[in-house]
Amino acid sequence: MRIHNIHERVLPPGGTPGSLIDGLAGDDDRLWPHDRWPAMRFEGGMQVGNQGGHGPIRYGVLEHQPGQLARFGFTGPPGLIGEHRWELDHSRDGVVLRHVLTGHTEGRMHWQWPLLFEPLHDALVEDALDHAVAELSETMYRPARWRPRARVLRWLLDGLI
Repeated sequence: MRIHNIHERVLPPGGTPGSLIDGLAGDDDRLWPHDRWPAMRFEGGMQVGNQGGHGPIRYGVLEHQPGQLARFGFTGPPGLIGEHRWELDHSRDGVVLRHVLTGHTEGRMHWQWPLLFEPLHDALVEDALDHAVAELSETMYRPARWRPRARVLRWLLDGLI
């Protein structure tokens, strides 16, 4: 199964949106929703070649363009083949923060991605985009209500992720 999953948000003016990408997995990570999800971590920080991930999702840093892009290649779980990235797009009115996941599935990930991983992924990324808007607008972070499948999966997996 091919995967092409995109989430994006127009960011409020002001602030330094590039610092959100640069701070990923660091001590001052203001993008990742670690209040609701396992933290993103890399052995040795976010440097090209370093390995890490979040929860059961493992990946390595493929590219980091400071203030603009962080791109990662999946190394696990088995059957998830591809990459994901956080990027800033300055080509529209305002700045757009975008998360793109592309790839394909093999083996049991053919059914695990649509039933388990995709709903959780979508909820996590939307939480991160909510974090970004709150950080740049200097307003209180108000997490969105997850879709029903994500709520059920989180309830079932409570304590495991």
